[in-house]
Amino acid sequence: MAMFRPVTDTLSVSPQITIADVAAAAARGVTLIINNRPDGEDAGQTPAADIEAAARAEGLDFVSVPIVGRPTPEQVAAIRATIQGARGNVLAYCRSGTRSITAWAMGEALAGADRADIVSRGAAAGYDLSWLGPT
Repeated sequence: MAMFRPVTDTLSVSPQITIADVAAAAARGVTLIINNRPDGEDAGQTPAADIEAAARAEGLDFVSVPIVGRPTPEQVAAIRATIQGARGNVLAYCRSGTRSITAWAMGEALAGADRADIVSRGAAAGYDLSWLGPT
């Protein structure tokens, strides 16, 4: 089972999830899953289409914004808008959760959120966002 790492009251990030993790996410109140991992990165990776089918079967929304490397400004904007428009709790995942939390952090920073708070939330979730810096 993947580890869901809370970032905010409504957002958690996770390493790669499986079909079984979808049901666990639904049981925890997740209403939207965001996939930030391109298919085919790893031979054992559950395809996004399979995660989406499981999510839909659980009554969850599913959005795929695959990220290679650091998120682009367009990806950051899309993910931020998707999170803000969610009707409940959100789970974003990629290989390790780093791309998901990076996209969130960049969106928050661009929207003017306090960078120290962003870095602190990242650290509490187990991710080093100190690169975000003061500017």
